[in-house]
Amino acid sequence: MNKLFMVISSCMVLFLSNCESKKEKKEEKTKFIVTSTYQTDTTITRQYVSQIRAIQHIEVRALEKGYLQNIYVDEGQFVQKGQLMFKIMPMLYEAEKQKAQSEADFAEIEYQNTKQLQEKNVVSINELALAKAKLNKAKAELLLAQTHLKFTEIRAPFSGFMDHFQVRLGSLVNEGDLLTTLSDNSEMWVYFNVPEAEYLNYKTNATQENLVKVNLMMANNAQYKYAGLVKTIEADFNNETGNIAFRATFPNPDKLLRHGETGNILMTVPLKNAIIIPQKATYEILEKKYVFVVDKSNTVHSREIDIAAEMPDLYVIKDGLKKDEKILLEGIRKVKENDKIEFIYEAPQQVIPKLKVYVE
Repeated sequence: MNKLFMVISSCMVLFLSNCESKKEKKEEKTKFIVTSTYQTDTTITRQYVSQIRAIQHIEVRALEKGYLQNIYVDEGQFVQKGQLMFKIMPMLYEAEKQKAQSEADFAEIEYQNTKQLQEKNVVSINELALAKAKLNKAKAELLLAQTHLKFTEIRAPFSGFMDHFQVRLGSLVNEGDLLTTLSDNSEMWVYFNVPEAEYLNYKTNATQENLVKVNLMMANNAQYKYAGLVKTIEADFNNETGNIAFRATFPNPDKLLRHGETGNILMTVPLKNAIIIPQKATYEILEKKYVFVVDKSNTVHSREIDIAAEMPDLYVIKDGLKKDEKILLEGIRKVKENDKIEFIYEAPQQVIPKLKVYVE
């Protein structure tokens, strides 16, 4: 009987020891990681949808009516300023020029004869003045005919890239018909819209001597290797969107950027005394973000937060948290409102480097 009692006692001791061991392990597992908000000066990168435009982009149109006699360039070709691009059949305008030249020559002879007669007092000064006026009119008509003839040759007004042709060789074109477009891509203008609050921040920090630099993320998600400068802001806000258009100028020595492309402008914005928390400390309900705040009695309370900006692995808080407030970092799914927890505290200076984010 004593032996049986000893065996039962030993089993109970082992059972209670195992329970205690499991309880300790369970208690260890229920310890949470808590950190606090971090207030610092930093910068964020804002993205703006942008449209890329050539500094000069024009429509090349016919200046005279006629058949398209020659095309000296090709679609997509780079042309130099003054280079001949199109020629409209000039025969009619050559005939008009010859006719005007003949009339000018006749008026010149008539004027010289009248001048000699006037010097001998054979004709009056008024007749000489009429002959002079007739000569001037003939010269003006000759100049006009020469101009019309010159307009049959269409030359590049500046160096740039040709677009596709709107007409083909032999086409009958009328005055003003579109032939093609020409783009000067030596520099590019990139337009993007900025909200009013960000515009005010920009004007506070930017000066004429210290233009704000921006970068361009192209459509393939690669960053353009040259930085641009914000040089121009439009005069008025759009009342419907509350935005105002900025224009950044980018160099384009490799001719990579073309008129009509799209991309995203990346603008670095300084933030003073920003409240920062790790993104992993938040959770979302119905598109609203929350954190669990830990009070002085180690009790957790859910609180909605307003995000001012997003950084890699971090949020900049606009509203909802104050400096040095404790928040639950890990174990968010394991707690509920008003739970009292045990935790291990990690300072934000320890947490942030683990997130691989550099904050100034």
